[in-house]
Amino acid sequence: MSPHPLDRPVWQSLTTCHAGLAVGGPLAKRFRPDVNLFAATADESREAQTELARLIAPGEEVYFIEKGPINLPADFDVLQEARLVQMLADDGVKTPADISDITTLTEANEEEMLALATLTRPGPFLLHTHQMGHFRGVFQNGQLIAMAGERFKVPGFAEISAVCVHPDCRGQGLARRLTQVVGQGFCDQGEVPFLHTWDTNEAAIALYESLGFRLRTLMNVVIAQRRP
Repeated sequence: MSPHPLDRPVWQSLTTCHAGLAVGGPLAKRFRPDVNLFAATADESREAQTELARLIAPGEEVYFIEKGPINLPADFDVLQEARLVQMLADDGVKTPADISDITTLTEANEEEMLALATLTRPGPFLLHTHQMGHFRGVFQNGQLIAMAGERFKVPGFAEISAVCVHPDCRGQGLARRLTQVVGQGFCDQGEVPFLHTWDTNEAAIALYESLGFRLRTLMNVVIAQRRP
């Protein structure tokens, strides 16, 4: 049986829909360092591991997500490892009743997006992460207080990511509505929405299930650093 394309979302994204944001060769690739911190190899060969090491600067952190075991080059140290749930919305995402306050974010908002992501830490987010896809947000008194957007993308599937809400504005249903809007946009393009969250985050899992997402599989995530 062929592996599911979302078993290796980083590699699949870098070699298909996000090839224009990729750095590397046929054996190892990473996103441009100003876009995101994810990398992957084509296989587990020594040649691929050597090529991966060439792409990461000494002292630099890099993220890996795979369904299977994650093998690192010898000169990499593991900083953190954990488990994620990967969830799909095969039958679409429920549309929110009110979208009047939700706006499309652009390059002009990149500093505000970075500031919100730095405050709320939804995952690695850099100044140009928004180039991975469309992002939507909510402003209050001229300040960006919530957003959600697109990360990994492979033919037929698109990931909802960077779902974050300012701590002073939580409890208003903003994350729910933004997830719905972004997910519905994927559905309108004929793509199945998917997402990742920590397997210990029961509140987030319950939220996503209420929106029509189901568990597809467990995933491994490793944050590593190449030795200086």
